[in-house]
This record gives sequence, structure tokens and C-alpha cells, in this order.
Amino acid sequence: MCNLYRMTSATAEIARLFGGTVDAGANVGAEVYPGYPGLVMADGRVRSMIWGFPLTLKGKSGQPLKPKAVNNARTDKLTSGFWRSSFEHRRCLIPLSAFAEAEGPPGAKTRTWFSLPGASLFACAGIWRESAEWGAVYSMVMTDGSPAIELIHDRMPVILTGEMQHQWTTGTPEEALELCVPYAGNLAVDATNQPWNAFKPPRNA
Repeated sequence: MCNLYRMTSATAEIARLFGGTVDAGANVGAEVYPGYPGLVMADGRVRSMIWGFPLTLKGKSGQPLKPKAVNNARTDKLTSGFWRSSFEHRRCLIPLSAFAEAEGPPGAKTRTWFSLPGASLFACAGIWRESAEWGAVYSMVMTDGSPAIELIHDRMPVILTGEMQHQWTTGTPEEALELCVPYAGNLAVDATNQPWNAFKPPRNA
């Protein structure tokens, strides 16, 4: 599952490549973590939303705990109750430059980044909704891992190129599900020695 991605392009470039306008104050950090703001193309607008649908958990005595950010939506769960309404009515594009997976033994995992060769920006499938806890939130749609990824993780984001982006955002749920397959193109792989649990920026949400 994807728990970290990088988005280094300016909002104006996102709007130009995907079409649409930019909301005021839509700038976010270059690295995006669950529960933190990221940029989303929804309804023709580049918007800042929190990455992860809030899931309220309860403690041992039944008291509500701090909501958990559910930042990945599995393809085979999109028609279930938690995701169904957003999948049917609020599909979006998540612009990113690369996504990371943890690689290595427990306690010494490092970041391995995946991107599209020669592309500074591409899109992954997302769904979004409004929440009482954090305002507008989004989740990244995950599918089976491609050969370039499956040795590290068995799942990967649904990567959308060209007309696939229009089909995802405007097609029927059945047409959107057709796109939820492993990416068939080449991926650039950057295996780093950067610790997986690096410092996160202060959360503003």
C-alpha cells in the first residue's frame, strides 16, 4: 500500500496538464503523508485536501479515539459501504511525481521510489468526500502490483495516463473499474538509503 508520495510540480503546471483551475491556498508540502494535506484534481479544480478518509475508532472502554486516516482504497472494496458513495459519485485525480514503498528488514526499512520515466508529473486514481472531522479528504485507489513492484509489495496505485483520466473521472462505475489494473508501462525505480520513518512536517490539519 502507498503511505508516502512526492509531488514537486507547481499547482499551475498541474492545472495546465490536467485542465482546470487552482483554488487559492492550494500549495502543500513536497512529500505527502497520510493525514496531511495533498493536492487533488476534483471537479475541474486543483484543491488541497487531507490524504485519508477519517475512521473513528473506540478505546477499550468505548470512548472515541483520534480518527485514523484510511489513505488507500483497495479496488476490490470500492463497492463496499465505506467507499461506495465516493467511488460512484466523487472520483478524482491525484497528481504526483513519485510514490514510495518501504524496502528492507524490519527496523531498517528504506524508501524506494517509483515514477514514470521522463515524466515529472503523472496521475493516480483517487476518490474523495467531505468529512466532519477534517473537511475535504481523499484516498488513493490501489490495485495488484506490477512486475516492477511485486518483489517489494503486492499492491500499487492505479496509474492513469491519457484518456484513462477522463474515463476515470466521468465514466460509469463499471467503466472506472476497468482501469483498476496494474500499470503495464515501465517504471523508474530509485532505491535509496533514506530511512522509511523519516521526520514528518508539523501537521496543520
